[in-house]
Amino acid sequence: MIRDDPITFELVKNGLSAIVDEMALTMVRTAYSANLKKPMDLSTAFCATDGQLLAQGLTLPLHLGSIPDALAAVRARYGNAIRPGDVFILNDPYEGGTHLPDLFVIEPVFVPVLMHENLLEGVDGHGEHRLAGFVATCAHHSDIGGRVAGGNACDSTEIYQEGLRIPPLRLYDRGTPDEALFRLLEANVRVPVMVLGDLRAQLAACHIGKAGLHQLVTRYGLRTLEGHFRALLDHTERLARAAIARWPDGRYTFTDFIDVDGIDAEPIPITVAIIVDGDTLVADFTGTAPQVKGAINSPLPFTKSAVYACVRCLMEPDIPNNEGYFRPIRVRAPAGTVVNPVLPAPVAARGLTGFRLANVLMGALAQLAPEQVPAAEVGGDTGITFGGYDARRRPFVFLEFLFGSWGRRPDRDGVDGNSSIVRSLLEQPDRNRGGRAAAPD
Repeated sequence: MIRDDPITFELVKNGLSAIVDEMALTMVRTAYSANLKKPMDLSTAFCATDGQLLAQGLTLPLHLGSIPDALAAVRARYGNAIRPGDVFILNDPYEGGTHLPDLFVIEPVFVPVLMHENLLEGVDGHGEHRLAGFVATCAHHSDIGGRVAGGNACDSTEIYQEGLRIPPLRLYDRGTPDEALFRLLEANVRVPVMVLGDLRAQLAACHIGKAGLHQLVTRYGLRTLEGHFRALLDHTERLARAAIARWPDGRYTFTDFIDVDGIDAEPIPITVAIIVDGDTLVADFTGTAPQVKGAINSPLPFTKSAVYACVRCLMEPDIPNNEGYFRPIRVRAPAGTVVNPVLPAPVAARGLTGFRLANVLMGALAQLAPEQVPAAEVGGDTGITFGGYDARRRPFVFLEFLFGSWGRRPDRDGVDGNSSIVRSLLEQPDRNRGGRAAAPD
């Protein structure tokens, strides 16, 4: 029984973490762009057959809640037509994505039925193979076409100006690349060598993830692994509920403002109410501004990721980074608002709103755990893109994001030159220092 085998449980848990971290390192080492190699604007994950996130690499927290939405969009579109050798791609913010420069590459992992004689019965297979899960990657690409180099402009007024919009599609069909899709992507970006190079880095990471899972299946068998997958999610849920249950019940509200969206001169309020009730937590954004004309609207997966990341900062350091800790957390974000826009709202610079969400959420969470939450961080980033043509008319794009600082922690000074809490690497929080352990002294 799973509950009687804690050693194997720990080995499987840490094995999954090692797989997704190796995927992330593969992307960093094989990527072409500085944006993936330096700030690691990427994410890697492994998900169960039902789409639940089981492990995510030590990369961007803001992708934590996004990968399950991207995989859900793929599964909704293709259902039972997912086959060995398929690879899927998407970036559509209105069908699983967050903004157009973020390309999600998702690959199902099938294992030979003969790898273990005790496989689950009654599950549809594909010939001699059975679905064991999904490996997923997300990477912020240097360009995705559109009216402005880099695809990150804040002054677009509709999604159609922002670049090539890709719904969930097969990039590979049973092992065969879709040459038409590759050519379409190549023709619509300014720096195709860099974009296709980074895309191949994502494919390489998926290959590493598949190989790692095959090793786990060979060692433990799929039936045993699936039992531990369920146990891992349930274990994480119990830890998360226990953490929330220790916080005082109540309703904690906070409002912050973005000055303008770059188009209209009106301030943009972002309001959240954190409601703790026993072992559950609700983040309610009712009262937040309607979606704006400028491209700072935050799609719902991005907003949910900010909530999960901020709440995670207050939990015990040994809680795994998987979907189990999402279960006691609910996010209410009214459609048509700046934190849950609807078509045709532009979203390219949604990062600015996502980082301001960290301030808003931490402002509310500070009321229930003042000894853990640092003062407000800078509350946004500055995205700089240089694009143009050299003397030989060859296009170039340079992308860089500049950040400021974190506020003072409960027992020491703030930190200069650090990215947002929700953009920092997925390291564990340090309860003795407040904020995250990633912050240097």
